[in-house]
Amino acid sequence: MKVMIPAWVGDTLEPVEKLEVHQRGLRHKAISVFIMAGRDVLLQQRALGKYHTPGLWTNSCCTHPHWDEAPLTCALRRMEEEMGITGIDLSYRGRVEYRATVGNGLIEHEVVDIYVGEASHDLDFTLNPDEVKDAIWMDIDALQREAMRRPERFTPWLHIYLENHRDKIFGRDDS
Repeated sequence: MKVMIPAWVGDTLEPVEKLEVHQRGLRHKAISVFIMAGRDVLLQQRALGKYHTPGLWTNSCCTHPHWDEAPLTCALRRMEEEMGITGIDLSYRGRVEYRATVGNGLIEHEVVDIYVGEASHDLDFTLNPDEVKDAIWMDIDALQREAMRRPERFTPWLHIYLENHRDKIFGRDDS
């Protein structure tokens, strides 16, 4: 089954097949979710069968909305589908745009609505093995240091979020 996602073709937003969007590097809609427990963020390791960036660590959830799907609806749906997480309120943190090469001749050029949810470390989740290989909690400062030390372990968009949008997503650390 082909998945159609909202992408700009010229100046028009149109439904375009997901793989084609990435092959052509078309600008398209996306969501990213960060689940936090205090200063710890829940990271997922992408499943090894993913067609780009398999096995890399990234934020709690990220995907593309279906055609005519609201971003918040998409974020809640994919949190359940990928991580088995329900019942968490998400706060909207704004929109960012980025373009990154993700391997295999594919490009992510995303206009991303970002959401953050608060949870506790004992959050109950069940990973969908088709989407997620593993999940861990990591302190945001430790994550930033590890991403700088071993960049090949993390998705390109997570690097962009940490380097360019950390305050917008996580707030400023004035301690």
